[in-house]
Amino acid sequence: MIDEHVREPGTGKRVLFDVDGTLIDAVENQRRVWAAWAARYGRDPEETYRVALRTRPIETFAEVVPDQDPQECLAAFHALEDEDVRSGVYSAFDGARELLTGLAPGTWALVTSNYEHRVRGRFARTGLPMPGVVVDAAAVAEGKPSPVPYLLAAQRLGVEPADCLVIEDAPSGVTAGVRAGMTVWGVNAAVAVAGVHRHFETLSAAVPEILAFAA
Repeated sequence: MIDEHVREPGTGKRVLFDVDGTLIDAVENQRRVWAAWAARYGRDPEETYRVALRTRPIETFAEVVPDQDPQECLAAFHALEDEDVRSGVYSAFDGARELLTGLAPGTWALVTSNYEHRVRGRFARTGLPMPGVVVDAAAVAEGKPSPVPYLLAAQRLGVEPADCLVIEDAPSGVTAGVRAGMTVWGVNAAVAVAGVHRHFETLSAAVPEILAFAA
């Protein structure tokens, strides 16, 4: 199947961003969503969140509520996430707006395990610009830590994986970028995630370096 979004191979560097935890500070929002979901199924919210941090939602349901229909669990979780996008309070990490507005159009993309409509809602709430290329959970059959999402983003931007810089905060995303054959920089963590080529404790500290890479 041909991806209609794929461009012809081009030249130049491209930057691929994870969203939650990298550009958007959504930790408390995710905690609230998982707590509400856990309460609905009579499960401990803290334990549920600990499981959710290391697994995808379907895998979380299998571990936390193995006796429940996973598709019903997913529908309930999606409804809670959508409501949070409408009513929750979000903030962009320091440096995010400066960074994204400083990158030339067509030189960057978002690669997220979430869905595009939620990303658009969060970006609208925080005033961040949207790129032309967004690879979301609906775009791929395999999510992070598979390299597929990042490889698809490179294809859609029309460049080789080696010309891409991945900005991530989570182990699964870092693994995905490394497996894709890309340069991976970690941000927003006190300790470097295993596998990153460079580490920055904050996104704002990485802004000048990211802009220099893209230039």
